[in-house]
Amino acid sequence: MVAYRAPKFYVLMRKNIPNFITLLNLLCGSLALVSLFAQQYIQVFWLLLISGLSDFLDGLVARALGVQAPLGRELDSLADVVSFGLVPGSVLYVLLVQGYHRSEVWSSGLYWPAAVAFVFSLAAAWRLAKFNIDVRQRHYFLGLSTPAATVFVVGLLLIFARDSWGLADVVTMPLFLWAVTIVLSLLMVSDIPMFSFKLEQVGWAGNEFQIIFALVALGLLVGLRELGLPLIVMCYVLFSLAQNVWHSQKG
Repeated sequence: MVAYRAPKFYVLMRKNIPNFITLLNLLCGSLALVSLFAQQYIQVFWLLLISGLSDFLDGLVARALGVQAPLGRELDSLADVVSFGLVPGSVLYVLLVQGYHRSEVWSSGLYWPAAVAFVFSLAAAWRLAKFNIDVRQRHYFLGLSTPAATVFVVGLLLIFARDSWGLADVVTMPLFLWAVTIVLSLLMVSDIPMFSFKLEQVGWAGNEFQIIFALVALGLLVGLRELGLPLIVMCYVLFSLAQNVWHSQKG
């Protein structure tokens, strides 16, 4: 009996399904960048949300299909450096331009005082490159992940776009944005352990911090909407620090 062999085209397509999902991440990140400079700020959020979901699903699908490969890992980082590096850096740049009362981003040319925003992009690229060669980051992260940092930045953009709680002027203050850029950049390149949402087992035991954080995050998102996004990231950092202290005391 001759064993059935799937057609080469089928095998090739199946092997590259996760890569196509990763490319969707890159596509949406590129479209988000164009939308940002077209002042379609709500559209930026939705496109980056699709990028984030794609970034989560590509690895999940690769594991499910058993087609994990070095190409997918490298492609994932290249897509992330756009969606979660260049785009949020550009968001900070636009907000800084607004803060300096230069609303016409395109017509004003490069505005140097706002260029500090791209320190975020440099830190994101550094973190993604380090992640690829760091074998320790399998069950937890070292430093703030680029998607988490992007959530904080996109939250600021939505607050500005909707003037949530009357905070539009606050989130465009240059000193505030400089501080946000520096702090997020330092957190991304740091070696501070941050918990992952990949649960090793089902149930409360061993997952206490993840479950409590998820409930707090849901409450912030429902109660405060876009204002909840940066607060969720702040809580994530605080919960991670608390978990580190907890583990050090138990150890």
